[in-house]
Amino acid sequence: MPPPPASRDLSSDNAFRAVYEVVGGYYTATVARHGATPLGVDWSCGPTQELRFVKLLNICDFSAPFSLNDIGCGYGALLDFLKRIRTTPTIDYLGLDLSAQMIAHARDLRPPDKNAQFAVGTETKRVADYSVASGIFNVKLQTARDHWEDFIVHTLNKMRATSRKGFAVNFLSDLPEPYIAPFAIYRSQVEPWSAFCRGQYGADVEVLRHHAGREFTLLIRY
Repeated sequence: MPPPPASRDLSSDNAFRAVYEVVGGYYTATVARHGATPLGVDWSCGPTQELRFVKLLNICDFSAPFSLNDIGCGYGALLDFLKRIRTTPTIDYLGLDLSAQMIAHARDLRPPDKNAQFAVGTETKRVADYSVASGIFNVKLQTARDHWEDFIVHTLNKMRATSRKGFAVNFLSDLPEPYIAPFAIYRSQVEPWSAFCRGQYGADVEVLRHHAGREFTLLIRY
């Protein structure tokens, strides 16, 4: 992934309106088909979904209270996971998703909680201590690869702008031939994105490889 040309404006959501509509529609369809389950957010099962949560949450310091933006939160499974494992003081959680149906499920599944909010949208103005995004870069559908990578850059820039201490994202890894990734799936090598985050944000980037090298998580700290 080469750096995006300076002539391309990646600061505005308008450039990615079609991407948001297609991806939001895709996940609305999956949750309608499978309900508020891992399959409903396109994961194969609960344990693998939660392993990704474990990797992403390495960005957080659990020794003190913190705020967290969950980008692409789906039906809020990360919040439930946090409540099960939490042994620390309060976590101020905000879940954001493109799909209104996903957010409806997230709200319906839980009683009101002043420390847990959900919103529909493409971005949040709230600056939190940390942000995480699980799987939001995997399914590009019919989007051209170069435009999808522009979308990734746009999303990373927004996460950087709304995270005080750091953020974490995961990707599917490139696999060796003869495996050919389906056109709709985005896979990448580690180095282009880790190098981008180091150079663009002056950040310390830790790489966690998992699922037998088929995925990786980037922890971006500053």
